[in-house]
Amino acid sequence: MKNILIADGYYVVRTGTALLLETKLKYPCTIDFAETYAETKEKVSKKTYDLLILDIDIPQSIFKAMVKEIKKKQKQLKILIFSTYDENVGIQYIEEGAAGYLFKGASETEILEGISSIFEEGYYYTADMMKKLVNQPNEIKSVDRLSKREFQIFKLLAEGHGNIEISNNLDLKMSTISTYKKKIYEKLKVKSVVDLVRIYDDIH
Repeated sequence: MKNILIADGYYVVRTGTALLLETKLKYPCTIDFAETYAETKEKVSKKTYDLLILDIDIPQSIFKAMVKEIKKKQKQLKILIFSTYDENVGIQYIEEGAAGYLFKGASETEILEGISSIFEEGYYYTADMMKKLVNQPNEIKSVDRLSKREFQIFKLLAEGHGNIEISNNLDLKMSTISTYKKKIYEKLKVKSVVDLVRIYDDIH
């Protein structure tokens, strides 16, 4: 029996995916649901799962950082990214430790094939994704260099919040925000907020 957790903010996606898996997946399974990232972490902390089907844009998402954070709770857990974003975004999550990526517009056959592949092979990549993973340049900027707090501030900066607003929001001194901002720029090798926005757009 496979334990599967479907983490998605949309009821229709959760129930539709569950119905497909319960009726047509060749592996018997029990399915749980999570509507937010906080609920996802809570469930992963309390129960062992074989597969987490995770939407990038689940409410409270911290995007790529979710993969490593969840795997700290369950090292062996396979994470399948299920999203409307293209494969280039999916590749970034695979580089963080996800076992595979599926487009939400995938056919019934593709979804079943992808999930079965993860159970049998440990991963699921399309042929195009495999080519991109092999040929991808090493210099791609990645937010995995950032600490949890740095990522939080990076996200706020990229969303257009100023230093004062971030300072008030996080209850930190302006000087502290400035120090974090400098570290973020150095780690991501950027020189402006415009560059941060480009990186932010690439990850979600």
